[in-house]
Amino acid sequence: MTERERYLETMLFGAPDRVPLAPGGGRRSTLAAWHEQGLPPDVRDYNQYAYRLVGGNLEWPRGGPGFPVNYRMIPMFAEKVIEERENSRVVQDWKGNICEIGKEFTLSHLRNAIDFCTRRWIKCPVENREDWEKMKARYDPNAPERLPADAAGLGRKLADRTWPVQVHFDGPFWQLREWLGFEALCTLFYDDPELLQDMLDFWRDYIARLLERVLEYVVPDCVHISEDMAYKGFSMISPAMARHCLLPVWRYWGEIVRGAGVPVYAMDSDGFVGELIPLWIEAGINACDPIEVAAGNDIAAFRREFGRRMAYRGGVDKRAMAKGGAVIEAEIERVRPVVESGGYIPSCDHGVPADVSWPNYVRYVELLARATGWL
Repeated sequence: MTERERYLETMLFGAPDRVPLAPGGGRRSTLAAWHEQGLPPDVRDYNQYAYRLVGGNLEWPRGGPGFPVNYRMIPMFAEKVIEERENSRVVQDWKGNICEIGKEFTLSHLRNAIDFCTRRWIKCPVENREDWEKMKARYDPNAPERLPADAAGLGRKLADRTWPVQVHFDGPFWQLREWLGFEALCTLFYDDPELLQDMLDFWRDYIARLLERVLEYVVPDCVHISEDMAYKGFSMISPAMARHCLLPVWRYWGEIVRGAGVPVYAMDSDGFVGELIPLWIEAGINACDPIEVAAGNDIAAFRREFGRRMAYRGGVDKRAMAKGGAVIEAEIERVRPVVESGGYIPSCDHGVPADVSWPNYVRYVELLARATGWL
């Protein structure tokens, strides 16, 4: 099977020759620790390297180009340091947020997921209707630079691809939080539902138009939405409120996705997602990730409850990976029945943290490779 066929057969509950091997990804601090623990600094693909270390000899997926879409604001805000403090600095990031970060971090940590970066929010870019009207101007879905320069040529190249292509966007809860901040967003549901609805409608139509532009050139294998809208035990807003305010947006996009023949419509949210999955299914979403175990997500229980209506990626407890030994062995055995029942690509349930040692990671890759048919 090609890499693309294997991915689709797995996520759509088909009959793959083996389940994709996707152990996870470490960030800068993780890789720094691994280099001290035995990972050669010149290794570019540490997952393939770990697989070879444990005796794996199957052809490693080569991948290929995707279809990049720039859905971020244009223009971005100027990144700048506003104040230097003894152990921290106050900065403005590209989104217009003013926040305090430790001196071990730079503005680049706020631009992309380079490492696990904590921050203290001070001010967000949208505080009133005037701010909102100005923010809208930064999101023209028809701006030429939002798609690749030779979108038609790239689309033709991807028509016969052997690797899966995913297009990613932020969901409505995620994006409104970026503009307003978490607390202001939550109170807006009660204090100014008219403004809230205007923002939701704007983001719905903006992403819908971008999807339409993408689909002129390529039908991706997956459209992936990020929301991050759950705490450790519950969703950040009630399921009833999510149904009223967010489900219409997810469903609207889902109709576009399904109408174009995109096979996988996926949702990403940290935290406990058990009470959100039924809403996602209603919206036409048929996959989700990363299924954080520490947040109380039980992938086996989800499979029993939701059956083949939902596929998953992630779900392997990073804490078990850090402990290694019999603990990670038991963890892989815990998820094995779900792997075998289909619709599941097992992986670390978030970014791989630095407390997962390189030897333990290699052992984890070995166990995962055996469970997915790569060894």
